[in-house]
Amino acid sequence: MSRTSTAPKELQAVIFDWAGTLVDFGSLAPTQIFVDAFKSFDMNISLKQARGPMGLSKWQHIRTLLDNPEIARQWKECHGQLPTDADVDALYARFMPMQIAKVGEYSQPIDGVQQTLAWLRQQGLKIGSCSGYPRQVLDVLLPLAAAEGITPDHVIAGDELPAGGRPGPYMALANMLALKISNVAACIKVDDTTPGIEEGINAGMWTVGISLSGNEVGCTKAELAQLSPEEIKALKTLAEMRLREAGAHYVIDSVADLPGVVELIAERLKAGERP
Repeated sequence: MSRTSTAPKELQAVIFDWAGTLVDFGSLAPTQIFVDAFKSFDMNISLKQARGPMGLSKWQHIRTLLDNPEIARQWKECHGQLPTDADVDALYARFMPMQIAKVGEYSQPIDGVQQTLAWLRQQGLKIGSCSGYPRQVLDVLLPLAAAEGITPDHVIAGDELPAGGRPGPYMALANMLALKISNVAACIKVDDTTPGIEEGINAGMWTVGISLSGNEVGCTKAELAQLSPEEIKALKTLAEMRLREAGAHYVIDSVADLPGVVELIAERLKAGERP
């Protein structure tokens, strides 16, 4: 007898990214440290270049940057050969202590996060999280976030799964297993990077992209305050396009806007839709 699969009728969990999504408006901590780490090797990369692979695990992020033809050419001019995996290891070893030392400076919650997490719990939803940050960095960030009321039910770091990180589905699925979620379609993945959205899509989950507070816009609140409404709209439009191209079902300014989208997804699930 053939059997047809059915969508779950209710949401069970929301899985969040960290920098640019829950904390660190503009996702500055990782990007600035990449610039600083490369500078320590006499390499000049821009914040825009550093943001390009954001969402990947940090070793893979560095490898992707060094694969950029412009950066690879600069490396060869400076160091006499094209960058190797050993050079990635050296940069990663330099990056890690710098990131650990600085992550606390960028750990402030994004406005509305605590209220959104409280609302999700009131709806009976579990809260997972994952990050491109290595576990050593999260070990510094998590107590600071907890002191501000940000305490997910589960956390996965970008370096602790043998299968790898984003854009693969592994961290999202590890959250699902830990939280005992019965169906991937009962989960929402929330992220401000394109690899993070692809992670959710590859896991079979609903996905919500974060534009204004995240990596794709890449501005601090102070920087945004200096821009005209037209300039902000242009940045948001480009960010939304990139996130939707990655597969985002919805795109919002920040996690503060999430409850309305959760209600829309809940209605679609109830009607029998799947991601």
